[in-house]
Amino acid sequence: TGKARADCLSWIMWQMGSAPFLGGGFGHFYTYAPEPLEYPINRYTMETKRQLDVLDTHLKDHEYLCGNNESDYNIADMIVWSWYGQLALGKLYDAAEFLQVEDYKHLQRWAKKIAERPAVKRAVALELKPID
Repeated sequence: TGKARADCLSWIMWQMGSAPFLGGGFGHFYTYAPEPLEYPINRYTMETKRQLDVLDTHLKDHEYLCGNNESDYNIADMIVWSWYGQLALGKLYDAAEFLQVEDYKHLQRWAKKIAERPAVKRAVALELKPID
């Protein structure tokens, strides 16, 4: 339906607009910056936690980002999970405890459910190789 497509596209656009704050902001200053700087770490931590709350609140009433049926699992879940699901599962930036990701119960449920999908398991297990 048109609504289902719009919901999917909305979550894809949400990820494209939000993930730079997670990766380029929080991830950079928390993990990769040459020296820890309190202000940007605090700023991007609060934004990352706000985004986790957006997801957690939405997932309270949804099994997947765009619905409650297995058929509602779509590219939006895949794209958002690659950043936020893995963060919630403690796979990014060694920051799970710092961000208190366990507090986001609905996000945790969703992240674990997606992580158990056979195709996701295969993708995560792939060896990363440089492009020649």
